[in-house]
Amino acid sequence: MSRRLPTIHGVESVEAGPFRLERLDLEFSNGERRRFERTVSHGHGAVVVVPMLDDDTVLLVREYAAGMHRYELGLVKGRIDAGETPEQAADRELKEEAGYGARRLDVLRALTLAPTYMSHVSWLVVARDLYPERLPGDEPEELEVVPWKLQDLDKLMLREDFSEGRSLAALFIAREWLGRR
Repeated sequence: MSRRLPTIHGVESVEAGPFRLERLDLEFSNGERRRFERTVSHGHGAVVVVPMLDDDTVLLVREYAAGMHRYELGLVKGRIDAGETPEQAADRELKEEAGYGARRLDVLRALTLAPTYMSHVSWLVVARDLYPERLPGDEPEELEVVPWKLQDLDKLMLREDFSEGRSLAALFIAREWLGRR
């Protein structure tokens, strides 16, 4: 079923760092009026990179996650800078966070975090044919690089220190895509 989008009668905005918080005054096609809140990204999106060391091994990174106040295992990820394509951002982030560049980069799809509340989009990029190269990044400490076999995804998905939804979804999507090639 396709529905007409709600009519926006008003928007109140508050700046909040890299995001803007918006309060929307909405009217739905059935006449119901509601206020919704959403965060709107100021940037150009982000990338989530699945770096394949070989056909069976993905490189994960362990980094401090301030939101959870713990070290978290996940994929290479980061913002897309102005003027960058998702492929360029993925290659740069891979060099900054894991110390590798990629000769083959495939953008598979866009992922959202919480589309009911956020406008943020992350592009899922599979990086293959890796070679060692490091760029300075913005992380406060060097990230630990952890090779992980794709066949052991069932063990990874149950780890307490691997909880980020984008990384989990990206690995399953990439594994399926790689298996069809």
